[in-house]
Amino acid sequence: MKNMSKGLIEVACPCCQAVLKIDPETSAVITHKLPEKPPPVEDLAAAVAKLKGESGRREEVFQRNVEATRSHGAVLSRKFDELLKQAKEDPSERPPVNPFDLD
Repeated sequence: MKNMSKGLIEVACPCCQAVLKIDPETSAVITHKLPEKPPPVEDLAAAVAKLKGESGRREEVFQRNVEATRSHGAVLSRKFDELLKQAKEDPSERPPVNPFDLD
């Protein structure tokens, strides 16, 4: 009988990173090996300290988003004013055709 490991194609799964060995003659998966996952928590004290620091980081991100939301109206107003000014300076461009006027 032929050596089983000879002629097998080794493929890495892009989703789960498992290694598959495929027999090209039969197009069947002969073996598969799942990648080793790291333990979920190596040091419980470090994980707790990390979680305690997360609340400050979340608060900081929230405050940045609040400030961005407050200034969002002013930014849109400035953009509109600038585009309106450009449109008035260059009257050569025609306004877009209304699709209802085509009927």
